[in-house]
This record gives sequence, C-alpha cells and structure tokens, in this order.
Amino acid sequence: MRRQQVKGKYEALEAAADALLGERRSLDFEEAMAVAELPDEALPSIVALAHQVMLDRCGPGVALESIISAKTGACPEDCTFCSQSAHYKTPIKVHPMLDTETLVEAARDSERLGASHFCIVVAVRGPDDRLLSKVLDAVAAIRAETSIEVACSLGILARDQAFALAEAGVVTYNHNLETARSFFPNICTTHTYEDRVWTCLHVKEAGMDLCSGGILGMGESLTQRVEFAFELRALDPVEVPINFLDPRPGTPLASMPLMQPRDAVRTIALFRLVMPEVLLRYAGGREVVLRELQAYGLVAGINGLIIGNYLTTLGRPPEEDIELLEQLGRPPVDQSVIADRAKLEKAIRNGAENAEPVMEEPTVTEGVVLIEPGKPVRFIPPGVAASARRRAIWGDTSESAQVSLTEGGTAS
Repeated sequence: MRRQQVKGKYEALEAAADALLGERRSLDFEEAMAVAELPDEALPSIVALAHQVMLDRCGPGVALESIISAKTGACPEDCTFCSQSAHYKTPIKVHPMLDTETLVEAARDSERLGASHFCIVVAVRGPDDRLLSKVLDAVAAIRAETSIEVACSLGILARDQAFALAEAGVVTYNHNLETARSFFPNICTTHTYEDRVWTCLHVKEAGMDLCSGGILGMGESLTQRVEFAFELRALDPVEVPINFLDPRPGTPLASMPLMQPRDAVRTIALFRLVMPEVLLRYAGGREVVLRELQAYGLVAGINGLIIGNYLTTLGRPPEEDIELLEQLGRPPVDQSVIADRAKLEKAIRNGAENAEPVMEEPTVTEGVVLIEPGKPVRFIPPGVAASARRRAIWGDTSESAQVSLTEGGTAS
C-alpha cells in the first residue's frame, strides 16, 4: 500500500494505517467497518496494508501444524456445516478413538514435515472420563517419542478437564467460536455460544494457549464477519484458524455456494487488521475457495498453515505448501517464535516496563508481493535490499530510498 494512493480516495484505509503503524493502537469497530465497506478496487490496498501490519507485528515467518482426527463421526451436536454430526446422513465413516501407537506415528510424520505442533481432534460434544484418559495417555507417549508440541481439540471442557490437559503438557487447545454470536443460532442449537466462550476461558485460566477461529462463508453478512473478528479479539487467542466452508453432502449447508475468492482475501486482511499480533492460520477449505489464489492469503495476513489433510476433507500435498512458502520468501518457524513476539508487542503497546520494541529490519528471508491497482502483481524475492522492499510497500520516493527493484530481480 502506498500512503500517497490511499490519501483522499481511501481515507478509511489511511486512518487504519495511521492507527496500526503510527499510533500502534487497535482499530475500533467503526474503523474496521469503514475498511470492510471499501469497494473492490481498494482490495489491493487493503491487502498491502494487512501484509505490512503482519510483517511489522509478527515478522515473515509461517508456523506449520498438522492435525489428525483421532475419533471421527457420531458427534451428538447439530452444527449445520459438519459432516460428523449424527443428526445428518453423510458419507462419513464412523471410527473409534485411534490407538496411541497410531497417533505417535502420525506425530512423527508431522515432525518430519517440519510441523511444530500436532493437534489431536475428537468429534464429541466434550470428553468423558474414559476418552480424556486415552487422550492423556497419547499426549504422554507423543511427548516421550517426539519433540513436537501437542495441541488438542476435544469439544466443550469443564474447568478441571482443562487443567488436566495443561498438566499433561498440552500447550494449545483449539475451540472455535465458529461464527459471530448474532449468526450462531443459524448453525447450532444443541449448545450455546456461551458454552464455547466458557471453554475458551477455562483454557486460558489453565495456562494453555488458546486457538479459536471459525468458518467463513456459511451465509453470514460482511458486518457479522467483522463482529466475529472482534469477538475473537476479546478472547485474546494466540492463534486464529480460518476455515472456508467446503459444503459437505448430507449437511444442511450442502447447497451453500462457495465464498468468492475476493471476499475470502478481504476477510483474511480484515482479521489481520483487527488482530495484528495473532497467528492467523490457513485451515480447511482454502484449496476449493481460493484455488490458485492461495498465495494472496499469505500476502493478506496469513502466517500459519495446516499442512496435509484436514478432519473430513483432503488438503494438498505438504510439499506444495512448503514450496509456496519458499517462493514467497516466508520461512517456516516454530509457532512459539510468533507467539513470543506477539506477547512482547502487546506488552510494548500496553506500556509494560523493560519491554524492548520488536522493530527489526525485514530479514533477507523475507519476500514481498507488490500489488498496485492497474499494474501486474510483482514479487520481490528474498535477498533484495530491505530499503527496496520498504519502497515497494510504502511508495517512499525520497532519495535515500531510490534503490532499484531489479537489484535482486523481480517476477511478474
């Protein structure tokens, strides 16, 4: 984004840039909605601002994670998007809890692919004592046999269950809000939004990192997408997975049209602007919704990937994602690197004593995608002078910034 372009024509975007990068404060709801409602022609500028905010607050690294469905199907909840619900006739085959040996081997495979976290997912309302015991045994075995961090997603938790998982060494717990509070009754009636919020609060009280996001494209409005981002921000999650609805046969949303790619990219950028420090992770549905535009999400604010397959849908080969990151100059990093930096940024913004700013120059591993209205998309690869990358993003025309973009090569 170039400030000269934004001024006047996109005043809402200029105000957002000043707030996030100048004043270093969070956007309020009205400011975020003003950006959300900009016309499609402003999308490249929205994306460019989100990219700059991500680099400023999080750095260029991307955290990789693998997930496994440890128990599939026969879930008693009626979530309208879910093919694992027992309320609907879907092609999903029910299988019981995987044995510990299988989970350990899957964790080893994930570690070999470069994932820093391995998430055990179970399709239940919440774990009973027997299931929780099996999960705790699996966590202990994975920690003994690998160095990968273990995450879990087991549905609604009681407070004591959250503490048991934390004591076992689970570092992250995923429990999605799924959508905005105002839209939630349209997708689930067997439990409440408050049930989900309370689980998130138990997770944080127990000392685990909270991972909470949801699914976009279920029929919610643009305003509700922004509401959703703010409701997530209020929980202060470390990680926010973004799924896009991939309609499943047999579910009530089976005939829902796919989200438009430009709307998906816009929403990713808005989530980054509303939650500048969060680990914003690509999750299910990106392959079918964004297709060949998946790289745009990584420019619009994504700094985490689920690699491999998802719970009930196929992903693409992990090697393709890793190759894409290499092409964009986005190095895979341990999730803790991003989380620690985010915590420090928040401490700085809140005026904590002895907090040192995290404002280093872009590293040589960083690549920049330059998107300008009416011009071809250009990629400035790793190795180009940092001043050239700043000039590309901010449109700095001062003599000190006159570094040729061809110094390290460009691609159209």
